[in-house]
Amino acid sequence: MAEEAKQEREIKKQIERVAQSMPVGNGVDQGSEDEIHRIKVESGVKIGFALGSSKLGSKEKGESSKLVFDEVDDDKSKVKNSTKNGSSGGAGSLALEELMREDEKKKERINRKDYWLCEGIIVKVMSKVLADKGYYKPKGVVRKVIDKYVGEIEMLESKHVLRVDQAELETVIPQIGCLVKIVNGAYRGSNAKLLAVDTDKFCAKVQIEKGLYDGRVLKAVEYEDICKLA
Repeated sequence: MAEEAKQEREIKKQIERVAQSMPVGNGVDQGSEDEIHRIKVESGVKIGFALGSSKLGSKEKGESSKLVFDEVDDDKSKVKNSTKNGSSGGAGSLALEELMREDEKKKERINRKDYWLCEGIIVKVMSKVLADKGYYKPKGVVRKVIDKYVGEIEMLESKHVLRVDQAELETVIPQIGCLVKIVNGAYRGSNAKLLAVDTDKFCAKVQIEKGLYDGRVLKAVEYEDICKLA
């Protein structure tokens, strides 16, 4: 406002100087009017430019402020979402899951063996040496384990008892809902219910029954790590 008042005073002074230089008569001539108009226009442009600059600055300032507040709002939104996600799972739950994963890795290292036979499971005999005697792909129950790697197998149909190395035996996957024994890996020795099978990935989903891990669901256990219970 001070700048505008100063410029208006300057305009008045210029108009007065032009008026004083005009000849005395009935009024100002056309040239003098043009001169006065020119001074007003020039001054007006100057004032207009000054006001325009001020307006532009305000606009830029407004846009800048808007940008800052938008960024603040975005940050608040991110924090809100982060807090929401964190509250849904909970820091305690995440920590618990991490501890469970570490525990499973430790158990996997300890319980993963190169032998898996155990009493009470149903296995499939795959010995080609015994194929001539009709013992290729029949099933039997492991009644006894000898030196960890050899099983005494009672055949389900003939009731004959054979001694077969585990290299010539396969685990049997039952129907959904039946019980299985986890014969290798982290949860070795646990009984579980078969919930689903993934034939493409050769793995199964099971739920442990009884014991320390009762109710725990294992989403992807390899076929060779579980076997049908007799």
